[in-house]
Amino acid sequence: MERAEKREFVTELNEVFKASGSVVVAHYAGVTVAQMNDFRSKMRQAGGTVRVAKNRLAKIALQGTESEGMSDLFKGQTLIAFCDDPVTAPKVCMDFAKTNDKLVVIGGAMGATVLDAEGVKSLATMPSLDELRAKLVGMIQTPATRIATIASAPASQLARVLNAYATKDEAA
Repeated sequence: MERAEKREFVTELNEVFKASGSVVVAHYAGVTVAQMNDFRSKMRQAGGTVRVAKNRLAKIALQGTESEGMSDLFKGQTLIAFCDDPVTAPKVCMDFAKTNDKLVVIGGAMGATVLDAEGVKSLATMPSLDELRAKLVGMIQTPATRIATIASAPASQLARVLNAYATKDEAA
């Protein structure tokens, strides 16, 4: 890599560390090219990105960001997976690691919080933002429909009683 390419890489990684909801760091020694392409396509489908990180450049890119505490994770053959949604990258990484024992998640960061492997695993079990939004909308809509049925029930009962009196008067 030339010096200009390195500067561009560091600037790009710095923006990733600042803007991403979560970043996962993993070792990938022994992962084949086909498996890596499969992993990247799964991450891309979920809305995330996977990048192979040069450790020294990644540590430089971490300087001045909230995630600066995870610089000690960059040892050996590392890759980073990141996404705007804090749950997506850990979910895809953990799912891929279950089927491929060569990918080892070693940690990550969510904002200023540095996560170990267990922290990433627990983050992966949480529902995504879209799932949480759907649950929230469902919870908001349910009481509204109940209130509407309760409010309309007395009116419909009153209409039935008036109808019964009207038919009684007509019959008489």
